[in-house]
Amino acid sequence: MSAHAIDVGARNFDEVVIRGSRERPVLVDFWAPWCGPCRTLGPILDKLAAEMAGRFTLAKLNTDDEQELAARYNIRGIPNVKAFVDGRVADEFTGVLPEAGVRAFLDRVVPSPAAKAVAEAKARLAAKDAVGALAKLDEAHVLDPDGEDALLTRAEALVALGRGADAGHVLDTLEAPARVRAKPVRDERRLAMLRARSKLAAAAPSNLDALALRAAAMPPDLPARREYAGALAAHGEHEHALELLLAVVDADRGSDGDAAKKAMLTIFEALGSDSDLARRYRRSLAAIVNR
Repeated sequence: MSAHAIDVGARNFDEVVIRGSRERPVLVDFWAPWCGPCRTLGPILDKLAAEMAGRFTLAKLNTDDEQELAARYNIRGIPNVKAFVDGRVADEFTGVLPEAGVRAFLDRVVPSPAAKAVAEAKARLAAKDAVGALAKLDEAHVLDPDGEDALLTRAEALVALGRGADAGHVLDTLEAPARVRAKPVRDERRLAMLRARSKLAAAAPSNLDALALRAAAMPPDLPARREYAGALAAHGEHEHALELLLAVVDADRGSDGDAAKKAMLTIFEALGSDSDLARRYRRSLAAIVNR
């Protein structure tokens, strides 16, 4: 048994593989002593486990000795390698792959240090810790300066901090012509959403209370209501903002109404195409415009 692999069976499978895969990926090599291809694949797995030092756990299961486990996981041919993540099989292959093929398999199931840092940043962002998220993204930047997910997540964190202009600059790097030619953006939908959110954050005025008073004035001050709606949207109060803007569109078919309509479209883009709120207000806007 390799120094970089753990021998697993009925006695420790749940502990090493199922529970262990909640901490980091676990590769289980289903093999048997009589299997020639297993003897070819085994050293490749051992080498990569040593090289990747702790990024995944390599476990080896002798199917002759552990027939019940082999049956549970529907092993019909060996060698069979299954990657467990969060207690479940995430990917697998059967037969011998060359080292390059095994590396490609690992790339799919074992997060790189940069990807792990981005995942931790997203967790901090979800916990409303945008400053902590940026610290993790700094780590990711050192490891992979050009990573798309890291750059998009950085923009998201900056928007959360109200730094819309800075977020816009980050997004500009993703859309730079030279970068697009070499490495086109994969998640264009997320990019568009963040672009809209960065614009809202960049345009947000600081004195919300004063704007609220102007927006509540009678007779209606439509530009003030538009400006107040933009500030609300920048602070995440999208429904209130859309309601104010819809009222402006309904009240004025001139320049104020047109500007309010454009502001609503920006909020729709920031919310994303799956947003029920955006769909509802799109219908309301269409009803006013088309009547």
